[in-house]
Amino acid sequence: MKTYQKSKQDVLDKWEVSSDKGLSDQEANQRLEQEGYNEIADKEKVPIWKLFLETFKDAMVVVLLIAAIVQLLLGEVIESIIIFIVILLNSVISVVQTKKAESSLDALRDMSAPEAKVIRSGNTQMIMARELVPGDIVLLEAGDYIPADGRLLDAESLKINEGMLTGESEAVDKFTTPIVEEVTLGDQLNMVFSSSFVVNGRGKFVVTGTGEKTEIGKIAEMIETAEKKQTPLQRKLDSFSKKLGIAILLICVVIFLVQVGRIWFGDGDVDMTKAVLDALMFSVAIAVAAIPEALQSIVTIVLSVGTNKMAKKNAIIRRLPAVETLGSTSVICSDKTGTLTKNKMTVTKVYVPEVTNPLEQKEWSEGEELLVLAAALCNDSYINKDKKEIGDPTEIALIHLANEKGKPYSDLRNQYNREGELPFDSDRKMMSTVHTIDGEKMMLIKGGPDVMLQRASSILVNGEEVALTNEWVQKLEEANENFSKQALRVLAFAYKKIGDKQDITLDDEKDFTIIGFTAMIDPPREAVYGSIAEAKKAGIKPVMITGDHKTTAEAIGKEIGLMEEGDLALTGKELDKITDEELDEKLEKISVYARVSPENKIRIVKAWQRKHQITAMTGDGVNDAPALKQADIGIAMGSGTDVAKDSAAMILTDDNFVSIVQAVSVGRTVFDNIKKSIAYLFAGNLGAIIAILFAVIMNWANPFTALQLLFINLVNDSLPAIALGMEKSEPNVMKRKPRKIEEGIFAGGTLTSVITRGILIGIAVITSHFIGLQHSAEMGVAMAFTTLILARTLQTFPARSNEQTAIGAGFFQNKYVLGAVAIGFVLYGLTIMPFARDIFHIPAEFGWNEGLIAFGLALASMILMEFVKVVRKQKLREQE
Repeated sequence: MKTYQKSKQDVLDKWEVSSDKGLSDQEANQRLEQEGYNEIADKEKVPIWKLFLETFKDAMVVVLLIAAIVQLLLGEVIESIIIFIVILLNSVISVVQTKKAESSLDALRDMSAPEAKVIRSGNTQMIMARELVPGDIVLLEAGDYIPADGRLLDAESLKINEGMLTGESEAVDKFTTPIVEEVTLGDQLNMVFSSSFVVNGRGKFVVTGTGEKTEIGKIAEMIETAEKKQTPLQRKLDSFSKKLGIAILLICVVIFLVQVGRIWFGDGDVDMTKAVLDALMFSVAIAVAAIPEALQSIVTIVLSVGTNKMAKKNAIIRRLPAVETLGSTSVICSDKTGTLTKNKMTVTKVYVPEVTNPLEQKEWSEGEELLVLAAALCNDSYINKDKKEIGDPTEIALIHLANEKGKPYSDLRNQYNREGELPFDSDRKMMSTVHTIDGEKMMLIKGGPDVMLQRASSILVNGEEVALTNEWVQKLEEANENFSKQALRVLAFAYKKIGDKQDITLDDEKDFTIIGFTAMIDPPREAVYGSIAEAKKAGIKPVMITGDHKTTAEAIGKEIGLMEEGDLALTGKELDKITDEELDEKLEKISVYARVSPENKIRIVKAWQRKHQITAMTGDGVNDAPALKQADIGIAMGSGTDVAKDSAAMILTDDNFVSIVQAVSVGRTVFDNIKKSIAYLFAGNLGAIIAILFAVIMNWANPFTALQLLFINLVNDSLPAIALGMEKSEPNVMKRKPRKIEEGIFAGGTLTSVITRGILIGIAVITSHFIGLQHSAEMGVAMAFTTLILARTLQTFPARSNEQTAIGAGFFQNKYVLGAVAIGFVLYGLTIMPFARDIFHIPAEFGWNEGLIAFGLALASMILMEFVKVVRKQKLREQE
């Protein structure tokens, strides 16, 4: 038997303690030595120096380091320093993000109560909460944080907010009787849990779990062991970097060996040392030219642009890669309360005998007037001067009902002062207050319909009190059942005339007159309906995971379109009874999970990840933190706990599901733009490598100097690539399915575009090089250099989209692209100025004719890129 299934005495016997005397100091000290302190242990962290070194494992980083060291040895100090700075910046950013992720456990430790009131050796005393041990008897009162897990021994009107564990904001009533059946944590109403908060009443409990054996401690362990996930983009870039690094090294070695071979078997008068060093320098320059050093920086900048766009849509990104991950999301596991719903209980239905649709009536009957009066007066909630709602969410809904019906609750309370009361408690399930109304002293009663119907003797019908016959009881029970089927929370209201009686007692709560029922629910947000439909259209499956009851979750799920015909709803208890294999079979049909535990949430996320689905998980409580960390992207609510926020990659400032779907759209656009930038970089690099390899094969003079290649990287590998990151969304961004997790970074036509544009740039450069060589080797270099830099600059226009031409995408829509191209031309213009010609090996004979030929070839390559795009699009249409 579990602790909540045992009697109070059985639990006390297990821990060998008396509820009146508690443990002796000697026994407490012995148990402290055995069990350890009541705190979450600080796990050993990876040192910063080790995290820093791990960032140098990337294949492209290794190649760049080798190239930078060789350049440094050959005297090219400035180029080497630039490469070192880029590598160091990327390493620092990576370490900072990793250290930030560790803060969730620190926040969890900060939630512990500092002190506890205990009974030891028959005396009540305050001790440090970290010194609590199993078997300690702890006293509770309103305002206390609970310092450990335990079984309740006494509960007087005790209400506890366990939202940080269950995800539900409403405080729960506690009692002390055993619970026979097996229930989830949210239904263990005779237990208390560390770090939850006493809202009302008093209590006493025996400690059954401390430190890492508490529910909070188990969550800390799950956070610690949750897998650290790489984003899809990180995985693709890592894989691509390794392949690219090896390929570039092989190309450089081959080119170096070919050139050395030609020197060795060539003219004997050549200075061998200088020639070999030149060949080595050129091979290194090719490595630098082939690897886009700014790739990581450009990806970071484009992601940063995405974070700014998301911030405007109420989504704050804590870790940059999360922008791209969100765009890949195929499953969104969302909390219900506050995310899909308003997190505000609202009266949506009212039942008053013989009145149709009471809330819609312009003129109210006496019964409706009295119902609203009772709802406002038999009520402890209020709205303070700062417009903050204070009190139970159910009671707050009732004062809003009065306000909305033109009966401001504050006016009613001023008019009808409270003269007496019997506070609500979980045993009676009722509350009563006394007021003088129309000169007659009256008791107003509010409570659960089942309890109220048993104690009532009459009912108000059309302003007349009539006997509560079996027929009327049946009507009232049918009304209650009808509301319950709609997952509405029902309250019954009644009154009783008490004459001149001064004080009321519990014996007075009988023989009263039923007025009617109110039915309330936390309703869905208006915009959620459209967002659910949009998510489904985008191939994303929305799943509701809530701590609320199954009937309520199903009702909301069906109303907003999340649950469709044939979809399933499971409770945490039902989930625990099925195997992983059975879960995998049903997974895609399960749209709602109710009354779930933290372990359930992680299991659901892992099940989707086994199917290779990028999974987003929302949450706000401590109980959500492990799943937020396990998910591909954890999304915390802005109103949630610090533990949840620190475990998440993204925070929703408005706690709204709608913002998630909007952020997915931004994420998809960001990934599209990253691919455009990467395709632009590698197409340009491919064009240069094609021209170099062709020259080596044909035994022509090298088409570029090392300095020219480095200058081209400076001009073409930064501003145009960043400008492409500013592109607006493609028209079909939210109509296509999420990309598959195994899909490569060059999938979806990107590789075809890179190869096509690279070949066209390469052909233009080779042609220009050949024309220049007819004059001289120096002219060939100048022509090749000019064509390459201009072709790569003009390539920015076709790179804006794989489907649309630059004109179709709106030629003037992206002002950053226009600016980047203009700057590229200006920077090239500096190289043909008289003071720079010698530095960039541009001979004096290079004039307007040569410049126009080079520009014409570059322009022709750009036009052909757009032409190929139109032809490809036309073929796709014909195939459809």
